[in-house]
Amino acid sequence: MIAVIGLVIGVVGGLLLQPTVPTELQPYLPIAVVAALDALFGGLRAMLDGIFDDRVFLISFLSNVVVAALIVFLGDQLGVGTQLSTAVVVVLGIRIFSNAASIRRHLFKA
Repeated sequence: MIAVIGLVIGVVGGLLLQPTVPTELQPYLPIAVVAALDALFGGLRAMLDGIFDDRVFLISFLSNVVVAALIVFLGDQLGVGTQLSTAVVVVLGIRIFSNAASIRRHLFKA
């Protein structure tokens, strides 16, 4: 419950304050958002399965964002940033859709 409250506060704060992202960090923002969504859907799935743990969610959330950003940064340094960005989005997208399917099955008992 604390995680959901923190998420809501973060979203509302971002909408009200409208922070600017430095130009050099802008390529990493979409990847960080997709990684955060992956952790969010995984946390929701764990909650519905009855195995949610705040610590695991927080560590998953932060590590997903950091690892995804590091992979994209490494790709930028190697000159293949767009390919690695696409790979990260595809992998995390598959995980998001897998979790969404599990959530749907749980909610609709299908």
